[in-house]
Amino acid sequence: MIELIQITNDPAFARRCDALDGLRLFVDLERLGKAERQAGRNTFISTHDLADVSCIKLALHRSPLMVRVNPLNSATPEELDAVLLRGADQVMLPMFTEASQVRDFARMVAGRAPIVALLETGAALECLDDWIATPGLQEVYVGLNDLHLSLGLRFMFEPLALGLVDRVAAAARRRGLRFGFGGIARLDEGMLSGRDVLAEHLRLGSTAVILSRTFHRPGSGVAFEDEVERLRKAERELAARKPLQIEADRQRIAESIRRAGAAGRSTP
Repeated sequence: MIELIQITNDPAFARRCDALDGLRLFVDLERLGKAERQAGRNTFISTHDLADVSCIKLALHRSPLMVRVNPLNSATPEELDAVLLRGADQVMLPMFTEASQVRDFARMVAGRAPIVALLETGAALECLDDWIATPGLQEVYVGLNDLHLSLGLRFMFEPLALGLVDRVAAAARRRGLRFGFGGIARLDEGMLSGRDVLAEHLRLGSTAVILSRTFHRPGSGVAFEDEVERLRKAERELAARKPLQIEADRQRIAESIRRAGAAGRSTP
């Protein structure tokens, strides 16, 4: 079962997530440089704060809580102390570009919680083999939105069609690390459908995926729990595919991504 990661600072909703199997909660404290990096794009910048870490942790009985902190900076030691004191089960490092940054972050964490490295820069991809063996690292997560911008691509899923995500998956597998990438919409929604994204997660042996901000839509007429169950049903069906079907799906999905990328490049 692929772990579904839900970003929220709503304790009532967190309790609903906690009642389901295979959910991880995510509080997002990243601010530094994000508005400038994603200016002019229809992307979400979190308004979570330190108090939300305590609030969500208190709402949980089964699900782990992951906290994304800011990119490495002079205040990182204090930020880590604060989120760990408030109960973070995992800490995520975003926007690193050098292996030394991951190692420095690990030294600051000092074994107090597992580390999730968020690979979202071309430079981090280039030095993948230099940082993936960092002690304390538990999971590598590929952030497709910032990664595709860093690489000068037009469509978020192009790194998948180009085989770059396959490379990260293989490196994580060799090290015995957990691995995930991107975000997933509802099954039949998204520029790349949730079903196709799920198919690629299963092909690559992914262990986690972030639910997109459109996945939970109060008032949509379909309960969050029902959408999760639809996703789980599709996961079981896709997991039963034969190798020839998996490869056929990979080729079809890659072609869909290439078409979307080409359409983006031709748009003024």
